[in-house]
Amino acid sequence: MGERIVGNFHRIFEPDSAWAIGSFLLPDGSRWEYREPNAVVLVRNGWLQVAAVPYTRKHDRVQILDNAKHMYFSKERFAVPEGGRITFEIQVAARTVGTRPGDLYDGYVSWNLLDLETGWAFDFFTGGDTVATVYGRLPFPGARLPETGEARAFCIFHELHDLPTAQGQVHAYRITYDQGANTVEFEADGRVVDRYEHVPDRITGFTAALGLMSEIDIEDGRSVSCHGQGVIGRWSPMRVVTEP
Repeated sequence: MGERIVGNFHRIFEPDSAWAIGSFLLPDGSRWEYREPNAVVLVRNGWLQVAAVPYTRKHDRVQILDNAKHMYFSKERFAVPEGGRITFEIQVAARTVGTRPGDLYDGYVSWNLLDLETGWAFDFFTGGDTVATVYGRLPFPGARLPETGEARAFCIFHELHDLPTAQGQVHAYRITYDQGANTVEFEADGRVVDRYEHVPDRITGFTAALGLMSEIDIEDGRSVSCHGQGVIGRWSPMRVVTEP
């Protein structure tokens, strides 16, 4: 069994940082960055805090590019042991400013485990009054989605209405992917809140992401995801455990 702590947020702007601004290379050769130009970054007591108030970053054509406003990707792709398990643990808190009450997707803090090669995403979304798990296979730029199957691309959002939350409340999250059993399990504050038994692909590694996001459909070729609202997110260092 292997165990690591991935944080070092005090190095966030240095070349040796474990994290980089999230971005995708687009078919036209340009690169789209998840970067709010006026984001305020604070590192204190080992935690990363990012405030984007208000949201301004948007994309009028590609939904995935419109959703994330400011995001960091881990530089490392964490390998899944052959036939084994990998577990990620983190603590996350969110404060929202000017978002619509009861509408998680108007603005939230994300913790994402992404396989950018195949499009898989296992996430926790934390808002000011709601938390959700995410299980999906998404058309990331450059991802290889299967040609056949029940659904090539999909995303299942599960709002955890029985998980109490409030502005600024810290939650402890854990996600475990078992390659041998083809399962993924989500835990929040010490209890299992979601589990999927038949992950259809064999995932070999994950890029971790920390983000400020929204999830609002583009309308008539125009982004409507920014209306003056903003989000402040906090993330602890992340623990990664691998088991053969």
